[in-house]
Amino acid sequence: MPAGPDAVQVNMSLFSRWFRKAPSLSSVSPSAPAVAPSKNADPALAKPNAAQRALAAFAEEKALQSAIDARDFPAVARLVVAGSSTRIRQAAAQAVEDPDLLRQLIREVRGGNDKNVYKILSSKREALLEQARQQELSRAEISAASEAIERHSRQPYEVAFGPRLTQLETRWEAVAAQADAELQGRVQQWIARARETIAEQARQVAAEAARAQAAAEAVAEARRQREQEAQASASAAAEQARLFEDQTRALAEQQQAEQQALREIAELIRKARAALSDGGSARAASLRRTIEEKRAGAPPLPDNLASQLQQLDKQLDELKDWKSFSVTPKRAELIEAMEALIDAPLEPLTLADRIKNLQDEWRTLGKGAGESADADWQRFHEAAQKAYQPCREYFAAQALVREENLRRRETLLAELTAFEAEADWERPDWQAVIKTLRETKQAWRNCSPVDPQAAKPQQARFTALVARLQDRLDAEYARNQKQKEALIERAQALLASDDGRKAIDGIKALQQQWRTVGLVPREVDQRLWSEFRQHCDAVFQKRDQEFAAYTAGLEDNKAQAIALCEQLEQIAALEGAELLAQAGTLGEMRNAFEALGEFPRADTRELRGRFERGLERCRESVARQHAREAERAWNDLFEAANQIRAYRLAGARAVDSEQVDALKKAAETFMASVQRWPRDGLDALQQALAGERSADPSANEAAARLLCIRAEILADLPTPPEDQALRRDYQLQRLVQGMGQRLEADESRLDTLAIEWLRLGPVDESVYAPLLQRFRRCREQSRSHGIGRL
Repeated sequence: MPAGPDAVQVNMSLFSRWFRKAPSLSSVSPSAPAVAPSKNADPALAKPNAAQRALAAFAEEKALQSAIDARDFPAVARLVVAGSSTRIRQAAAQAVEDPDLLRQLIREVRGGNDKNVYKILSSKREALLEQARQQELSRAEISAASEAIERHSRQPYEVAFGPRLTQLETRWEAVAAQADAELQGRVQQWIARARETIAEQARQVAAEAARAQAAAEAVAEARRQREQEAQASASAAAEQARLFEDQTRALAEQQQAEQQALREIAELIRKARAALSDGGSARAASLRRTIEEKRAGAPPLPDNLASQLQQLDKQLDELKDWKSFSVTPKRAELIEAMEALIDAPLEPLTLADRIKNLQDEWRTLGKGAGESADADWQRFHEAAQKAYQPCREYFAAQALVREENLRRRETLLAELTAFEAEADWERPDWQAVIKTLRETKQAWRNCSPVDPQAAKPQQARFTALVARLQDRLDAEYARNQKQKEALIERAQALLASDDGRKAIDGIKALQQQWRTVGLVPREVDQRLWSEFRQHCDAVFQKRDQEFAAYTAGLEDNKAQAIALCEQLEQIAALEGAELLAQAGTLGEMRNAFEALGEFPRADTRELRGRFERGLERCRESVARQHAREAERAWNDLFEAANQIRAYRLAGARAVDSEQVDALKKAAETFMASVQRWPRDGLDALQQALAGERSADPSANEAAARLLCIRAEILADLPTPPEDQALRRDYQLQRLVQGMGQRLEADESRLDTLAIEWLRLGPVDESVYAPLLQRFRRCREQSRSHGIGRL
């Protein structure tokens, strides 16, 4: 019977419904109004469950983070206005930095329901404005400080020139880091010019002092010469009278000396002969040289002494001949060692020590038999002079360094003297005094080494100058310490006052005065401040006692609230069964938080916001955990189905019975290890494991392909080209069979298709794997777009 117009219209409607492409959820604006569900709509599609909401929130968070990373601020702004949750909107608001965009968003959200987003945007705008104001103030201070230094560098020298420059440098150092490199360079040039003005003044003062000293020395020298001439005239006569007396006395003394020399020579001969008898050849040779020295100032020797001396020389010559066999090789070794030190790559100090040691050894050899070795000594001496040349140059350089350090110390003395003379001691800059003393002492120590004897008077002058400045500073310290001690006494007296208000006002006034008192040494200042603060705290404590109990209660409530917030945050960080077990206490924690009552006013908003955020994070964590467990259950389900497929395929192919039993045992063991299955999943697996289905691989493959096509239609995914014809045939068949009838609800869900997948007959692995991948891709698509039931 031909179909009427109404039937044709229904057919066309159904046909267009099957073949049109449904829009994806990602293409729908977040602010678009929700379409009211129809009576026949799937309840799971009409109202997303907790897992779907959690996945949607996770996707939105990921989109926000991607927009922030890509600096896609228009996308971030859209989430500020149209984010699905308060947390998303607030996070997006925190990421906005552009002032114009902030102003636009503030206008859009003003008067809306989300007051926190408006406050975040307003706070960020105020922060940016404050930052701009601070930058403007910084630029103004940089300009003022640099201009002041430039003007000062062009002024002529005066008494306050140096301290004023120090103050300007301190002011500039506070803002120099924010200035550009070019301005920093110019300011350094101006500072250098000002310092050159100070140095020039110091040079002029030093030159004037030198001229005055030279004039004084010239007058003193002329007076000394006149005194010497007078003394010379007076002593000339006395000298002539003493001359005759001296000559007479000298003749007598000469005769006595000659007799004494002969006695000494006789004694030396006796000692030398005794030394030879005892085997002391070195001592005998030394005594012989002493005898020769004594003969130079003695008269001719008597015959007996001359005979004794000849006999001594004969004995020494015999001994020298014997010792030359051992001394000569050693001298040769010493000469070679000394020549090896010429141009040796040694440190000057080490080289000098080695040269000295070789010279000491040479002198030790010379104390032997006393034989002459002039040629060897000349060679050894020349080698020593050549080897010592680097040491000589090094010590000369060290002497220059010491001289330079003396000159640098003299410059420091002149600068410190000028500082003392130029300082305004009526209104001194004590910070400049402290800085100058500290830096000058350090620079003085750095000017080392110096010649101790040459530096001794210089050190005395420096010590005296530093002591004078330190005395001035210590006097200032003493005055300031006395003022602070007086303030401490007044603060202590206020403790006895019965008028609490008056005592508090008095303490505040004393605190203001304390800030105006000048410098005190750090250790003393810390001790005085500790004592002063104790008295101040005691006065304020009287006022605070009235509020102690109330404040303690608020703080206790705050501590309990923080503990509840931390407990919520710990729960939100949990996973698995532990998270689900703790989630049951969220209601009790809500009641406990509300029962706490009041909090400190400054913390109330933050504590309540933190608690609500903690609850929200816990709910999201629970939703994500449910989603993960559900997905894990489906993964276990498909794995069990695959093992059952392998077992049934082996049975259909008549594989060895032991292998078949092993595959069945493996499937049963895996099923027993799984704790949670999707609804109806375990029943379907048990039926598949126990049932007998068609062993025809081609029929089972066709059934699997059809399930993939049905899943791809539900998930709105394309079908591979090789199955496009099968998809069209299936859609036409469904269109004809379902004409005028609505589809069963379970048939439109991927869960139902998954249960059917479990009941498939055995399929070869090479065919099964790509089909299973297609089917599971449909489930992943449905999970990300909210199609079907997870």
